[in-house]
Amino acid sequence: MLKKVRKAVFPVGGLGTRFLPATKAMPKEMLPIVDKPLIQYAVEEARDAGIEEFIFVTGRGKTIIEDHFDRSYELESVLSERKKKDLLRELQASVPKAGTIAYIRQQEPLGLGHAVWCAKRLVGDEPFAVILADDLILADMPCLTQMTAAREKIGGGNMLAVMEVAKEHTSRYGILSPGKEDGKLVEIMGLVEKPKPTDAPSNLAVIGRYILEPNIFALLENQSRGAGNEIQLTDALSSLIGGDPFFGMKFDGTRFDCGDKIGFLEANIAFALNRTDMRDDVQDIVKKFAKALRNTNT
Repeated sequence: MLKKVRKAVFPVGGLGTRFLPATKAMPKEMLPIVDKPLIQYAVEEARDAGIEEFIFVTGRGKTIIEDHFDRSYELESVLSERKKKDLLRELQASVPKAGTIAYIRQQEPLGLGHAVWCAKRLVGDEPFAVILADDLILADMPCLTQMTAAREKIGGGNMLAVMEVAKEHTSRYGILSPGKEDGKLVEIMGLVEKPKPTDAPSNLAVIGRYILEPNIFALLENQSRGAGNEIQLTDALSSLIGGDPFFGMKFDGTRFDCGDKIGFLEANIAFALNRTDMRDDVQDIVKKFAKALRNTNT
């Protein structure tokens, strides 16, 4: 019987140095897209995909994330007194149910593979998802929901969200050696972490959504350091090829790299334009700046 994906791991221990000084005292995962922090988008995507347990792998200075996903009785009381019922409901809905959320500390910044390994005892012997909050996806159907549905159709195994990138950008990603394709699914024959464009086997890149079988932990346990002198999840995944079913899924939606300043700004504009309460005003702002830019360039 196929085991349901019930747990999701959120690696949130990174330092966020590309957003200094904003991230000196605030985790990068708490940077807002319009009016909601990145990590809340990630948790809501997981919840919509049927995830029941939320596991955060944190580091120093990340207690703000814990506070965000906790009740704030003083604030709720103020909102109630001021009759702001819609805002109160939204605030309460953002907090996972009691007993469904857990935190574990990654004491050293040893890479994504190490962060995932830190969640081993909390995940146990069942398939699980990994969501990187930096990779924000705007889609009609959440990316992880698309992945869990596809995984059920093929009977389980490992699955990674993938997208095509410009050839000159392959050195920023884990890149697939693709095999047979079946609709949106691509058989993974190999994985290379951040190859030079001349060495890349394709332009299909792994982005921050994974569904993994628990045997990945045994590989991460003894994984040597790879690119960037870190324990790379991609290297451990490469060792799984040839065992359980292993596919990349070309998801429907637009991905924004919110670990990059330009990608972060682009995501704010895109998500604002996607909201009916803001679309018209944001369109006017964009048109105004576009007109000013054209005038400057003439």
